[in-house]
Formats: sequence, C-alpha cells, structure tokens
Amino acid sequence: MSVSETYYPSEPTAPVVKTSVIPGPESKKQTEELSTVFDTRPVYFVADYEKSNGNYIADVDGNVYLDVYAQIASIALGYNNPALIEAAKSPEMIRALVERPALGNFPGKDFKQILDNILKVAPKGQDKIWSGLSGADANELAFKAAFMHYQAKKRGYGTSFSEEEETTTMLNQSPGSPELAILSFKRAFHGRLFASASATCSKPIHKIDLPSFKWPKAEYPDYKYPLDDNAEYNDAEDKRCLAIVEDILTNWHAPIAAIIIEPIQSEGGDNHGSAAFFQGLRDLTLKYGSLLIIDEVQTGVGATGTMWAHEHFNLSPAPDMVTFSKKFQSAGYFFHDPELVPNYSYRQFNTWCGDPARMIIAGAIAKEVVDKNLIANAKEVGNYLFGKLEGLSKKYPTELSRLRGKGRATFIAWDASSSEARNSFLAKMKLNGVNVGGCADHSIRLRPTLTFGKKHADILVATIDKVLSQN
Repeated sequence: MSVSETYYPSEPTAPVVKTSVIPGPESKKQTEELSTVFDTRPVYFVADYEKSNGNYIADVDGNVYLDVYAQIASIALGYNNPALIEAAKSPEMIRALVERPALGNFPGKDFKQILDNILKVAPKGQDKIWSGLSGADANELAFKAAFMHYQAKKRGYGTSFSEEEETTTMLNQSPGSPELAILSFKRAFHGRLFASASATCSKPIHKIDLPSFKWPKAEYPDYKYPLDDNAEYNDAEDKRCLAIVEDILTNWHAPIAAIIIEPIQSEGGDNHGSAAFFQGLRDLTLKYGSLLIIDEVQTGVGATGTMWAHEHFNLSPAPDMVTFSKKFQSAGYFFHDPELVPNYSYRQFNTWCGDPARMIIAGAIAKEVVDKNLIANAKEVGNYLFGKLEGLSKKYPTELSRLRGKGRATFIAWDASSSEARNSFLAKMKLNGVNVGGCADHSIRLRPTLTFGKKHADILVATIDKVLSQN
C-alpha cells in the first residue's frame, strides 16, 4: 500500500472538472464578494478545503484538481492529513491557540519539547533555533543576527556599547547604525519585507516603490542542460560566478556581514547550483569573515530528496544559519554558534517570538516525514517522474526544454517557449484537472506533497502530454 493510500483511503482516483471555465461561476461569485474586503486579483479559484483530500484540492464549483503546486510549495503531507488533525486536537495546541504566549518572557512548560521535536530534523551541524512568523521574517531575523554578530566580533562579544554608539543609533547614524551589507544573488527571492526585499532580485513587482538597502548582487550559475552533456561549460560557469562573489567581498564599499543564497532559486526560475559552487562559496565566506545563510524556505523539508536541500552539497563546515518556513508550516532559522545569540537580551525579540501552534504542527510534520520515510518516497517517485518527463521533453522540445531537477526528487522544473506559452499551459492544465505553478518569466515548477505517488505522476504526465499535443 502506498503512502497516500495509507493516509487517504478515500482520496480521489482522478481529477474531476465540472465547469467549462476556471474559475467557475461559484468561484467567481465568491471572489467578487471577497473582493469588497480583500485584494482578490491573484485568486485562481476559491477552494473547498473540507472536500480537499490528500493530493487533490477541491474548489467551490465541485472541481477536483490533482495539486502539484500545494499552496506554493507549503503543504508537506497533503490535505486533511489525519496525523496533523490529531496534533491540532492536542491539549498543547489548545493552550497555544487560546493562551498564545509571549515566548521570550513567558514560555510554557512544554516549549522546550516543542522545539526539540523540530530540532530532531535540524540540518546537519545545527542544534539551536530561533523562531519567526514567515519565510521573509525568518530571513530578516537572520540578517539581524548576522549584523549583530559582525559588530560584536569587531567590538568584542562581551564588550558594552559605547556612549557614541548609543547616541548615534537613535539618529540612524554611524557608528551606532553602521553601514553593513548582505550579499545576495540575481534572480533570488528572499521575501517582500524591507530587508528581505532588498536581497530579492527576481521580479520588479516584488519590490517596486519600496525604499531599499543598497546591497550588492552577485550572479547565480546559469547552467546548460542536460548537466552530464555540459560539464565543462557548467564548471566554468561556477568559477565565473565565484570570481564575482570574491570581487564583491573584496571591493564593496561596506563590509559584507553575510551571504544569503537558496540551494535552488525557486521563484527566480528553479536555478540550480552545484556542490562545487556551494563549497566554493562557503570557502569564500570563511576567507573574508562573512556568515553563510542558506535560505531553505522553499527547498526544505524533504522535497529535494534530503531533509534540507543544501545537505546534497556536504558543506564543510556547516552553514552559519539555515532559514525555513513553507512545508514546515512554521518559520525561523537554525544555527549552532552560541555567539549568534546577541550579547544582550531584548535585541533579537518581539512580543510572540514565533507561534507555538505552528511549531507544534512543524514537529508533527517532522515526525511523519521520519516515521513514514517520506523522503525516500519523494526520491523514488521523483526519479520515476523525471524519467517520464525526459521522454516528453524529446516529444515536445520547444515547450518542455531545459528540464532540471534530476536527482532532486520531485523538485522539478522546465521552460516553456515564452511567457504567453507558459501561462496558456498553466490555464489548460487547470481545465484538465491539474493545478500546477510557474516561476520566473517562462518556467513551470512542480511542488507536490511528500505523499505524491507514482499513480499521481502518471496522471500528471498524461495530462501534460494531452495539453502539449493540442498546441
């Protein structure tokens, strides 16, 4: 019996499309009503979560879609997962929801265990956690930790602030508010808050009109595919990009406190970097005294065939911080250096310091991933799916090009011929009962749950074939 059959004995066996257009009439009606109080312009359809099951999402018109987008890569186990429902009924969850604690001042007696449940699947080399509220928040908190660490290292970790620092920071002036930078990469996405948006470089719409920190952007490798046929070119691409990073670390007008990077640039087009590139990057951070932050918001929690995507690279030493959110249903960053805890309390702080209700769910997800061996399932199904897609890429070389994600479980993407072709493809897939997402200008990305099986892969591939054959 497959994992999905174990969890979801009544999961649909195939998509059901009842309307001739999507969104259907009831979705349109409810969207219009919702629009009086909420911006509904990005809405694809109004979901019926009570009727959604496993790898299928239902809408209010009775359409049932095979979901390989999974709430923008944030559903780990599928809809209405019984294990998560039990966690939601627990006494710990009731307390977390009803008495939401200010964790920094008044942590509950169960808080250590809640964190330990998450730390059981922490990235290799990490044994501490700071919790946040979203992926963007996790990255901003990591930036704060990096800046405070840089200044503490310069000043002396146990050294008090000077009177000049305390005076000038109230005026947003140096030395109390020093000019420091975070180095990120072109095509990166790290969030839409102020600092995270300054590090983001994927689409103008993500950050236009926002004042920004004037931080540098290096170049992320842009490989040719298939990888095995282009090893020499891609090796040179790694070296070119690392040279750009080193030049910025050497010559930027302000110190680079940290580098932040995604193991796979997801919003920016599912761009991959090699183990050699990432180890080279780690070596440069050590050489120049910058921290390395790995942004695992979208890539984390098993979808690439390891719990954390950067574990494919076997980095030595481990990254300084690893941020997380999405599939964990919680947010924050892992770390290991005690001196990343600011030298005075109330520096890394807010009212709630995270959300214990979401952390309980994260711990429950972690337990299911381990107990049900879901990463092995994702690897097996991903290899099966990639092989099927390789066949389709030969049949449709223009609309299924640069297929990437081999050896990365179900974290797979490809390019269409244009933005218009990609958008048309996504719309036609919905009309044929499959919910799939795009990224960058003309890419398609697959983000199914960890319970996605071969039977789901067969439906997906058959639908892709059907839609592309109509071009």
